[in-house]
Amino acid sequence: MKRLVLTLAILAALGASAAAPEALAQANRRLPQAPPPPPPPPPPGPADWRMPDPENLLVIDTSKGRVVVELAPFAAPAHVERIKVLARQKFYDGLEFFRVVDGFMDQTGDPKNDGTGQSELPDLQAEFMWRRAPGTDDFVNAGTVISSETGFIGSLPVYSQMSMMAPLTADGKVQAWAAFCPGVVGAARSGDPNSANSQFFLMRDHYPSLEKTYTGYGRVLTGMNVVRAIKVGEPVAPPRDTLTTVRVAADLPEAERPKIRVIDTKSAWFKQHMAEIFTDRGLVFTPCAVDLPVEAR
Repeated sequence: MKRLVLTLAILAALGASAAAPEALAQANRRLPQAPPPPPPPPPPGPADWRMPDPENLLVIDTSKGRVVVELAPFAAPAHVERIKVLARQKFYDGLEFFRVVDGFMDQTGDPKNDGTGQSELPDLQAEFMWRRAPGTDDFVNAGTVISSETGFIGSLPVYSQMSMMAPLTADGKVQAWAAFCPGVVGAARSGDPNSANSQFFLMRDHYPSLEKTYTGYGRVLTGMNVVRAIKVGEPVAPPRDTLTTVRVAADLPEAERPKIRVIDTKSAWFKQHMAEIFTDRGLVFTPCAVDLPVEAR
């Protein structure tokens, strides 16, 4: 009798285990199903792109390859004018990258190639920040982090005082400054804020401590791989990478100018792209997190 009962129990257990997958499948069918993932956003259309002004496009050929920078005269007009004047004098041709810090920046523009030299032109007044008139400029606001608005003007990543402060100021404007994201071009200087001259640096990574204390006046559109390939050292040991030539694109024959288009940061596509990243990052958002699509040929 005991053997019969045991046999029946085993058969019952086997039947229950066989029925379990079907019961589980039925239960799963009764559960609410997760919605399908949203479709990927459409790519930018023809109206979402712009062509940079060749007068504010700097073509930097180096021993490691080409870097193309879009200058930002709205942010630092005197510094933009200085680098264009020196480029047109062929001042930079052959100068070395004498100080290159991985995770930080590549420094060049010194005729002595040691950090102590400069051009014969007078030093420049600091242009760490500029005044912007909210609603009348090209600032595209991603959102507010802590007490600053973040966004872009053209290709330059920007922080700004809150726009709501503008009516309270004498000139109806607020302060804005460059975010020192990867690819941003900055003016090297000594401890004197007004000592920038010919030396400049290209950011390899984000370095927030430079913001509001150094002048940022451009941004790399193509060639970040070159920026990060420049030989590292403090100082760099010989042989060093060099600036082969530095030219304003407007001065090059039409056939030799880089053919570049960059996403228009005022376009609906870019605003949506930036808003999605802002929503995802929240209080840790910086404009450095936003890709800036560029096409070159």
